[in-house]
Amino acid sequence: MTVGPNKARWRLGVFGAALWGLGLVTALDRAYPPALERYEDVSTLVLDEDGGILRGFLSTDDKWRLPVSAEDVDPAYLDLLMAIEDQRFFTHPGVDPLAVARAGWQWLKAGRIVSGASTLTMQTARLLEPRPRTLKNKVIEMARALQLERHFDKRQILSIYLTLAPFGGNLEGVRAASLSYFDKEPQYLTRGQAALLVALPQSPESRRPDRHPTRALSARDAVLDRALTEGAVTDSQAKEAWEEAVPAQRLAFPFRAPHLARRLKNSNEEKVIQTSIDPSLQEALENFIGHEARWADDGASIAVVVVENETWNVKAYLGGADFWAPQGQLDLARAFRSPGSALKPFLYGLAFDDLTLHPQTLIEDRPMVFGDYAPQNFDKSYQGTVTIAEALRQSLNVPAVQVLDRIGPVRLASSLAQAGAQLSFAQIGAAPSLPLALGGVGIRLLDLTALYVGLANGGEMRRLRLTTQDEFISPRRIFSRAAAWYVTDILKGSAMPDGWAPRAGIDGKRPIAFKTGTSYGFRDAWSVGYSGAYTVGVWVGRADGSARPGHFGRNTAAPLLLNVFGLLPVERRVFPAPPDNIISVNDRRNLPLAMRVFKPRTRKASYNARQTDTPAPVIKFPGNGVSVALPGEGEDSALALKAVGGALPLRWMVNNELLPPASFLDTTFWRPAGLGYADIMVVDAYGRSARSHVRLIAPR
Repeated sequence: MTVGPNKARWRLGVFGAALWGLGLVTALDRAYPPALERYEDVSTLVLDEDGGILRGFLSTDDKWRLPVSAEDVDPAYLDLLMAIEDQRFFTHPGVDPLAVARAGWQWLKAGRIVSGASTLTMQTARLLEPRPRTLKNKVIEMARALQLERHFDKRQILSIYLTLAPFGGNLEGVRAASLSYFDKEPQYLTRGQAALLVALPQSPESRRPDRHPTRALSARDAVLDRALTEGAVTDSQAKEAWEEAVPAQRLAFPFRAPHLARRLKNSNEEKVIQTSIDPSLQEALENFIGHEARWADDGASIAVVVVENETWNVKAYLGGADFWAPQGQLDLARAFRSPGSALKPFLYGLAFDDLTLHPQTLIEDRPMVFGDYAPQNFDKSYQGTVTIAEALRQSLNVPAVQVLDRIGPVRLASSLAQAGAQLSFAQIGAAPSLPLALGGVGIRLLDLTALYVGLANGGEMRRLRLTTQDEFISPRRIFSRAAAWYVTDILKGSAMPDGWAPRAGIDGKRPIAFKTGTSYGFRDAWSVGYSGAYTVGVWVGRADGSARPGHFGRNTAAPLLLNVFGLLPVERRVFPAPPDNIISVNDRRNLPLAMRVFKPRTRKASYNARQTDTPAPVIKFPGNGVSVALPGEGEDSALALKAVGGALPLRWMVNNELLPPASFLDTTFWRPAGLGYADIMVVDAYGRSARSHVRLIAPR
């Protein structure tokens, strides 16, 4: 059959109009894509290891808008929502022609709006871009609804609605409402609870159950009546739901580990951050420390960190006893404080590795002067000749300083830094010196606890893992398994605090090795200990760093440490067996001759920096602030670091890592890893130092 020219032109015109319309729709879609800013601006949630909320944070417009998907909601709630709001949601294209026709006919017949025609997709469009309810804006909502259906499937559109629907006050989304009114996730709703949450978005302020319980009850019952009529619930289900009471108050959101949650939120762009925190342990710890802190009448606070040794996961974290107290929002687990004697195990561990010491080596605890430094013991008394094991258990100061004088404070500081601990010295650029043995440095509880986890793991150090996203990095060994075993064996015999029977309730169920520390002036009390499975660090003090006379590690922090261990699960992991290469002796006389008695280094007792004829060291090359070309490969691949002055021997550090002893008296060689910046420091025998900050550039 031949098509006439008029009909052909008509068909061509229709086809052209369709193409033009399709092009117009596509152009408008590209020019005005769906406005998803509100949907993407959800509350940040910090979760525990089980996925429960530790703490949430408001969206940028101060809403509790929690991310939720259709799969996270009880099917009974979705059935009620469809029955009341949009029975043909899964079949219409975003606008329901039948509902539009019905609403138009009722409007013409009654002269007023009898029923609306908004689909869930149209309501979603309005939630994404709130506008006054006018006829013009209704047309825009229809267009936006069609656009949403083009970009998303039905479950995704439903998820947007479930996240943005208003429920009164600053609650948006069914998950926020379910947690606030029923203290449960929305997948566990009863039908009565589900019916109330279906009713609230229709008039969220006037139906708030915490302010208008009678209206809320009536609105919920109306939803159940309608659902019964539509066949969405049975008679028995409706009757059971009608008997449920509506909530009388709005509940606060979970608020656990607030210091940790705030830090993770501020340092992470993710909206959902899952930590390694054990929720039951965290709750028990917060309750226990909150109770103990009430006994402190001088404004003291408490910080605690609990770590699982095998995984390096932080299982509980307390940055302070009361987040809402004055200065309570300071995260004291990350505050740099003097650790007192808590670093002593590590200087002894390094000395054990050098075969300079053995736990049975004898050492003198008598008054000694190291240059112009004269350390004293905590109780101002001296024990005379003691073994190294006794010196560490009793935390004697003079023996510790003698040992540090032998191994070198720069080496100790460098080893701790390489293990991941950040150290803070009183003066910027100051070199480590002998007071380091007694706490002459600042360290964070988090880092100190990590060092002890390394002891529990045989001297292998890793970075603590706070979230499931944290990498399980390769270990770095600070000293040998033998040295770690010596230290652990000594600390297992540490004296119990007053009021605790010797090892009562500890050895039988959970052997613990622990050490205490007290900073100068009684400002900080510490206790850090470990069992086979867990390590616990405790700090007690004032947030402002002021003194607390009479409060020290053994009588203040150690009892808390032992009680925290009592909160931990029963464990099967035990301390490792002695390594094959330890020197096991019953009599000191069976030790190698050089290890029987420790002999301190000799120094000029009257020395101070002003009296010596030797000037302080100065770095001659490379100079401070200069750019240095990377050396070539092969034998010439090292940079010569040269100094003038200083009392020999000189030790060099680059980026806090200790270099091997100098090849020549005033020169050592360093092989850079690549381009960038380097901080170079040289330290002489008297602890005087010089620094040079240089930039490494490509060779020309």
